[in-house]
Amino acid sequence: MVTRNKGFTKAVIYVLLIIGLGYAFFPVLWMLFVSLKSNTEIFSLPPRLLPKEFTIKPYLSIFTNPAKVRFFLNSYLVASVVTLLSLFIAILSGYAFSRYKFKGKRILNLFIIATQTVPPITLLIPYFGIVVWLGLYDTYFALILTYMVFTLPYAILMMTGYFNTLPRELDEAVMVDGGNTFFALWRVLVPNAVPGIVATGVYTFILSWNEFLFALTLTKSTEMRTVPIGIQQLMGQHAYEWNEMMAMGILGSLPVLVLYLAAQRYFIAGMTSGAVKS
Repeated sequence: MVTRNKGFTKAVIYVLLIIGLGYAFFPVLWMLFVSLKSNTEIFSLPPRLLPKEFTIKPYLSIFTNPAKVRFFLNSYLVASVVTLLSLFIAILSGYAFSRYKFKGKRILNLFIIATQTVPPITLLIPYFGIVVWLGLYDTYFALILTYMVFTLPYAILMMTGYFNTLPRELDEAVMVDGGNTFFALWRVLVPNAVPGIVATGVYTFILSWNEFLFALTLTKSTEMRTVPIGIQQLMGQHAYEWNEMMAMGILGSLPVLVLYLAAQRYFIAGMTSGAVKS
């Protein structure tokens, strides 16, 4: 009787998981099939999931247009640089917060946490004024520096939490063997903190890749636009290129999906281990 109840419970759980998966995946599937339809067929009634005639013209339109390809290159460049710089600074800061006691440490921690409570939209006008005053408007530096302001606090908090889970005996063993703090960090702690680093990097990359508001405000030329802005530019004054918008949305989602699937094991370990202080 107990075995039967367990089997029934497991079956119900699997059914609910399948329903949840279908609910989450259906919009993506609809977006994919819309990207393979003509604009005329998209509005046919009754609506159809599968297109009558498959077409790859929206994808060809993107890949053969240098301006649209530039959107992806810009997003890759900005998101990659922001991720690398944020990780480098977060590793150094997280190690300092985790291993050292210094004056003002508590205040700095509270300040970093407090920055997470500020809505980004309230900083839009001040950042725009600063970027223009520095002469960085419509440049990669404007996007990179601005994105790092939003990614660094979380990255530092996450790396600090993960370093807190690593035993101090690792550092002490390095010191006993004649090493220094630099060696202890980069040759011992960082290899052991790979799950936390990957989780932080994935979060930072996704945040930079998907950002729309500041990318729209701090750039003006087509050469500097990113993927989210490129999708928005397909909305014309009199007509929308729905199939191209969906195609660009699919292509824009692929890097994030591939990155998450490739690093899923490390991502889950980093999120769980770094969240609890031992």
